Amino acid sequence: MEKTYIMLKPDAVQRKFIGNIISRIENKGYNIKQMKMFTLEEEILKEHYSHLVEKPFFPELVEFMTSGPVIGMIIEGDDVVIGMRHLMGPTKWEEANPGTIRGDFANNTTENLIHGSDSVENAMIEIKRFSKYLN
Repeated sequence: MEKTYIMLKPDAVQRKFIGNIISRIENKGYNIKQMKMFTLEEEILKEHYSHLVEKPFFPELVEFMTSGPVIGMIIEGDDVVIGMRHLMGPTKWEEANPGTIRGDFANNTTENLIHGSDSVENAMIEIKRFSKYLN
């Protein structure tokens, strides 16, 4: 079984979409193997978003991602990485189709409700990276 890392961002928690999003994941047939609510620290965000650290919007991203709790999950299922990417919709909310999590609920690209690994390789890296929060 393939695994992926999914994180419900602070806006999903604040806007009370947790149950809706979890239902969509389970209705798709995926299994939630681990799930925990926690608050992120700037250091792990620098590692996780290392490709964005030099971007002018990075401080805003850190402020948002540390503004409240997130929910980290390890999800398991057949082709779960690509399946979750389809379920979430594109990162840019305006490109997300209705029926996807971002297409139905996101308001902007930073506050787009959910993060999901973009490859099997990155899923393993992200599961390891966030394991200290999930245990």
